[in-house]
Amino acid sequence: MNQIDTLIKVWSESKYVFVFTGAGISTASGIPDFRGPDGLWEKWRPVYYQDFLASHESRVEHWQFKLAGWDAFRSAKPNQAHLAIADLQDGGWIQTLVTQNIDGLHQLAGSTDKTVVELHGTNRRIECVQCGCQADPEAVYEQFRSTHNPPKCDCGGFLKPATVSFGQSMPEKPIRIAYDAARRADLAVSVGSSLTVEPAASVPLTARQSGAFYAIINRGSTPHDASADLVLDEDVTQVLPEVSRRLAD
Repeated sequence: MNQIDTLIKVWSESKYVFVFTGAGISTASGIPDFRGPDGLWEKWRPVYYQDFLASHESRVEHWQFKLAGWDAFRSAKPNQAHLAIADLQDGGWIQTLVTQNIDGLHQLAGSTDKTVVELHGTNRRIECVQCGCQADPEAVYEQFRSTHNPPKCDCGGFLKPATVSFGQSMPEKPIRIAYDAARRADLAVSVGSSLTVEPAASVPLTARQSGAFYAIINRGSTPHDASADLVLDEDVTQVLPEVSRRLAD
């Protein structure tokens, strides 16, 4: 029995499947990762949240970074891995989907907002750091593109994409839902994540520590490989559609 056969057998016998996705699931959709050889942090240094709040220059730098990636995010389409996960959810083969990604591609593939737990927020909304009011991003990005002035809310607060910045606290509700689901799982599958960003990376490991079978599908090694029951160094856009097809048969 090969590795994919093993994964499908365990998946078919599991009652609660927890899937955790990272940047590697979206690179095939044209969205660059952050930490690879061509990752965004090779070109930009992250702006920390406290610096964003305190400094006009830091707010400009943050918005320049977000604008640099906006066209890629806006035009990106779900790939076969996103579509396979949506199909697996529809078929009842995934009970909880947690993502580190901010691109919204799971939703575009057919997963609903209610069925996707976004640990790091979303690029699909703009949020005021003061009043919490949210808005569609298009007009705000175009405003910054033309003026290079960091946008503000009507209340006077600073606007930023509704994503978790470096140094910013993780939203409590998504991380609580993720940990609760991980503890319930009898199968946890990490897909396309380097599993290096904490506290998010600890979520699937919590499933393993709670007794779940732990499978990792990722190009390249991760810090969790030694703890996993199954490691597939494979293309997620090939593995997940096969899993979906065979479980549906």
